Amino acid sequence: MATEVRFTHKSLVESCKKGHSGSQYELFELYVDAMFNVSMRFLSSKEDAEDVVQDSFVDAFKSLKSFKYESSFGAWLKRIVINKSINHLRAKRITVVPMDDHEFHLTNDETLEVDAVDIKKVQLGISKLPKGYKQIINLYLIEGYDHVEIGEILGIATATSKSQYHRAKKKLVKIIKEL
Repeated sequence: MATEVRFTHKSLVESCKKGHSGSQYELFELYVDAMFNVSMRFLSSKEDAEDVVQDSFVDAFKSLKSFKYESSFGAWLKRIVINKSINHLRAKRITVVPMDDHEFHLTNDETLEVDAVDIKKVQLGISKLPKGYKQIINLYLIEGYDHVEIGEILGIATATSKSQYHRAKKKLVKIIKEL
């Protein structure tokens, strides 16, 4: 029997739409840790991530009537958290530098063997990246967005997203090799 993933928490969502605070609390408890982790990957500040997650839940519950089950509730909420995290960074004037006029080519020498790299080194390497590079790496590698979506989220050209990703990846490889 196949289960439709999008409808996993449909009864809770529907109950929330009717204004039941107990259901809101249940949904909050189900997703708060995951959404905090998503926000932390962007903000690197516990306090900022907590604020963004709280604001995201408030906005999500206010606009829940517009949720049409075109994706899972978790995916919909994650998109809100990512957008709010990026907007928070924008408010702090941390931007991605456009690289439209540059061309970058990476060779296969720049790649790492996945088995040879300790996950802790990768996490540490990502944490040492400049904010703009960290955003691109998080959106592309960790959150799974493609360059068109990243361009829309960050308000940059697709080519800029691609070039920033390649530069970020090159820098990440260098950082990891030095660890």
